[in-house]
Amino acid sequence: MARMHSRKKGKSGSIKPLKKVKPTWIRYSDTEVESLVVKLSKVGNNSTKIGLILRDTYGVPDVKLVTQKKISQILENNKLTPEYPDDFTSLIKKEITLLKHADKNKKDQVAKRGLKLTSSKIHRLAKYYKRKGILPEDWKYDREKAKLIVS
Repeated sequence: MARMHSRKKGKSGSIKPLKKVKPTWIRYSDTEVESLVVKLSKVGNNSTKIGLILRDTYGVPDVKLVTQKKISQILENNKLTPEYPDDFTSLIKKEITLLKHADKNKKDQVAKRGLKLTSSKIHRLAKYYKRKGILPEDWKYDREKAKLIVS
């Protein structure tokens, strides 16, 4: 599949293993992994960061192989889901940093183009989340409100 904004084909950088069975060398049970996910979420990590911490620190390659649930499902069962999805907040953070850069560097046309592309991705993702019912139908994106969402 082609990239969205670059007119190139490109391939993904990593591929998940084909085996769908729990590796024998994992020393954590499914309840232990679930409790680790809950503990890491209460500290303030998002689901992406929880997966990285579990992989790098605890040696759990894939939470779904161990627990048969995704990290987001575990957080949902324990009522720890964030108000906005992780991909949405990361795009908002990216737009805020690009705005700060564009204010300092007025003639940086590449940064201005990146800001336009990022804002269009945010609007497209917001439209999708409104359709799915994650965001309310009357929700509007505002850059000032976005700074409050991220902080």
